[in-house]
Amino acid sequence: MGVESVEALARLAEERVDHRFKGLPPDADGLTVAELVAQRRNLFTGGFTTPVLALSAERLEHNLALMETYSARHGLAFAPHGKTSMAPQLFRRQIERGAWGITLAVPHQVRVAREFGIERVFLANELVDPAALRWIADELAADPRFRFVCYVDSVRGVELMDAALRGSARPVDVVVELGAGEGARTGVRTEAECAVVADAVAGVGTLRLVGVAGYEGEVPNADPERVGAWLRRLTALAAEFDKAGRFAGLDEVIVSAGGSAWFDAVADVFAELPELSVPVLKLLRSGAYVSHDAGHYRRITPFNRIPEEGALEPAFRLWAQVVSRPSPEQAFANAGKRDAAYDLGLPSAEVVRDAGTGAVRDAVGVTVTGLSDQHTWLRTDSGTEVEVGDWVGLGLSHPCTSFDKWKLIPVVEADGTVTDYVRTYF
Repeated sequence: MGVESVEALARLAEERVDHRFKGLPPDADGLTVAELVAQRRNLFTGGFTTPVLALSAERLEHNLALMETYSARHGLAFAPHGKTSMAPQLFRRQIERGAWGITLAVPHQVRVAREFGIERVFLANELVDPAALRWIADELAADPRFRFVCYVDSVRGVELMDAALRGSARPVDVVVELGAGEGARTGVRTEAECAVVADAVAGVGTLRLVGVAGYEGEVPNADPERVGAWLRRLTALAAEFDKAGRFAGLDEVIVSAGGSAWFDAVADVFAELPELSVPVLKLLRSGAYVSHDAGHYRRITPFNRIPEEGALEPAFRLWAQVVSRPSPEQAFANAGKRDAAYDLGLPSAEVVRDAGTGAVRDAVGVTVTGLSDQHTWLRTDSGTEVEVGDWVGLGLSHPCTSFDKWKLIPVVEADGTVTDYVRTYF
């Protein structure tokens, strides 16, 4: 990352803390983020208000290191999906950990990445917006280091892209997206149609075909056999395109896949890819690993199938305070849908911090049964010691919808010391 990106990240540290950032200490208003970091406040005794989302410093570092070594061990380049966090500080740490670049989904996200100096962007979408395409063309013209790759999955898309890009200084690199099957999300459904789209790309001067890609997480009724079969279709398509001379003149070919559920299958099948006429960049795009979670992704991670490779750790914990205890079987905490990811499962009660002693214990007998706009519904077993004023630490499912609810997230060490704040841009 260049000088410009270092300066942009430094500007984050100069941002003033105020009412925009929920959960932060009211007496920190007016401080810069850097000044607040320097104070090394404690999450529980330093004036933070509930609800407050915390990102474990140790678990974040563990997850970053684990995927770096996993990718290297399997000969994969890595472009983690940045839409999970939209946090430039985490982009930087991923790049420092050897990531090839960052995967994104929509033009706004690319603008954020470019503002913070990301030099390689893989856009896992077909881009047909004329204004966005012209902006991309200007970025490519202004910065010879900038590499941008996006999907293409239709002749109509090629036509729209070409119309917007005519007169551009550099062609836009594209990969043909092979759809994961009938009823799946985007992508060309058959290999024959892929060839037609590739021919359309070859027929214009504004685009350059550089590979093939897709998303195995959309394979209908996914299981190891079905996912593996689709991935072999993808690698066979790359070999077929190469044999037909579609990659002539390239320095490398991109073959890309990889969400957070089947990256072991991606590694296995990509290892089988035959040698092509030019080197192949085998690009993995898993993104949810960075914070992992305590629900959906914890259940589906490939590391459950291959424990010898290591294990990701849930790095988020949402702290809420018990504000009502109307009966021995019921309690309410002050976090709700505005604060907690819930689209792939309710939060789980993990620990309780006693309001009087500060002691933390496992949340045995405490179950989350629902979320209102600003309340967590808790069912408590008979005899469970939960009192008004206690803090409840909640595990979250689906990191993608955790980051987007919090604009400035404390990074917290195991003893509660806040060592940094992660800024998000959704």
